[in-house]
Amino acid sequence: MTSLPPAAVLALSATLLGVGIFGILTRRNFILLLIAVEVAMNAAILNFVYFAAFAGTPGGLSGQAIAVVLVGLAATEVAVGLAIVLALNRLRGSINVAEATQLKL
Repeated sequence: MTSLPPAAVLALSATLLGVGIFGILTRRNFILLLIAVEVAMNAAILNFVYFAAFAGTPGGLSGQAIAVVLVGLAATEVAVGLAIVLALNRLRGSINVAEATQLKL
């Protein structure tokens, strides 16, 4: 059992999710957009790990297993995103999201 109350974890997670969604909606730089997506995913990971431990799952392993999968998914997303950023920088000379309306030549 954890010593943190669920309300504190939910508040932190909601704050992280809010910051992530705000960043997704307002950023034009592709790298900052990727960072905002990572922050939003970390809010979900925090919820999975905490509430698996809170529910009394032995060792909280189910939440940790989901967290490991989500971290792997986040790493894959960053790798694909950075490949797109490099391609945009080579083709257009900028990583502005507004200029990335077409991905083909």
